[in-house]
Amino acid sequence: MNIKKLVKKLTPSFLMDWYHLGWAFAGALVFGFPSRKLTVIGVTGTSGKSTTIDFITRILEESGAKVASTSSVRFKVADKEWKNTMKMTMPGRFVIQKVLAQAVKAGCKYAVLEVTSEGIRQHRHEFIQFNTAVFLNLTPEHIESHGSFENYRNEKLKLFNITRGMHVINVDDAQSEYFLKFPAAKKYCYGVENQQADVQAKNIDVKNGALKFSVNNVEFSLNVLGNFNVLNALAAISVGLSENIPLDVCKKALRKVTGMPGRLEVVAKEPFWAVIDYAFTPEQLEASYKSLNSRPLVCVLGACGGGRDSWKRPVLGKIAQQYCREIIVTNEDPYDEDPMQIINQVAEGAGPKAQKILDRKEAIQKALSLTKQGETCIITGKGSEPLMVLANGKKIPWSDKNIVLEELAKIDSSIRNTYN
Repeated sequence: MNIKKLVKKLTPSFLMDWYHLGWAFAGALVFGFPSRKLTVIGVTGTSGKSTTIDFITRILEESGAKVASTSSVRFKVADKEWKNTMKMTMPGRFVIQKVLAQAVKAGCKYAVLEVTSEGIRQHRHEFIQFNTAVFLNLTPEHIESHGSFENYRNEKLKLFNITRGMHVINVDDAQSEYFLKFPAAKKYCYGVENQQADVQAKNIDVKNGALKFSVNNVEFSLNVLGNFNVLNALAAISVGLSENIPLDVCKKALRKVTGMPGRLEVVAKEPFWAVIDYAFTPEQLEASYKSLNSRPLVCVLGACGGGRDSWKRPVLGKIAQQYCREIIVTNEDPYDEDPMQIINQVAEGAGPKAQKILDRKEAIQKALSLTKQGETCIITGKGSEPLMVLANGKKIPWSDKNIVLEELAKIDSSIRNTYN
């Protein structure tokens, strides 16, 4: 155990709370409380946050506004954007405040922030003036860290407790009742199944990697995979409506969407489909497999990271067993845990068809070699993440996408990266 972890373990929780809160105040103070000069939109939920933030940003920009955003994929301030290489979905207090200050300086009207339960627990959301809170969905995640699903949910709820302006809520989700209890100046409820939704998708059609649906007789089309993206789009449309942006503008913005890096990203289509995806929860994994199961699947299955949520490992393996013709279980981000122990736990759920390959690059090579024309090779767990984290915090450069392209080029030298 390194010194930093030892200090955290020995320090009483109330002192750690004051420590995190103090740094949150210091960050806001140093950068002049920049959120007060912006319309800040916080997006929370278990799945789909980065994609929804991208959709919201596009709609706000289509309306003519300058926008800043933070997500697990990238940071953006007006026309400037850069990858999130921090291995933190919601960055630390000083980083967030610095991005908000840059947004003010760049003349941005809006800031769209990915808000996580871990970030809230460490007070990274404090001293940020949120105008709108968006709830996407809630399924078990970070249970070992929070102690229970209820504790995990309660952290998410804190965003709605401090945001009294606008609430945007997915009423299809079973947990929505908890988020609806908080007062707000106005609420936009969205959904597909719930007939009480203010913003409801109808006439949903999924064809050839595109999603089509209508909202109030306005037809939307997105060039993305995954039925779940209908709800992500509805969340973004609801935010647009809450900012008095017409549906036609929302439609125009979302028509330009071609997907997010590492989120059901089609890296190649010949000689077979190769897809990378960030999915690391049971619900995410099953949704991704369902989106692609019109073709036989060969999967490379990560192991959801060392030191957390070990309960998920056999569950992920079992889901792969249900949907995939071939399963390769491999390393992901083991941190200080024995990677083979993680792999064995995933493989236990996957059953006898699972192959265990410690080296992730070798695992991807094997999966691609097993995939036949007309099938799909899907590699999950890391998506577009540029790093792999090993023991003692060691980080090595990583790219599932680059490895796939390199290996496919060996299979057929005519294949080039035409699907960026």
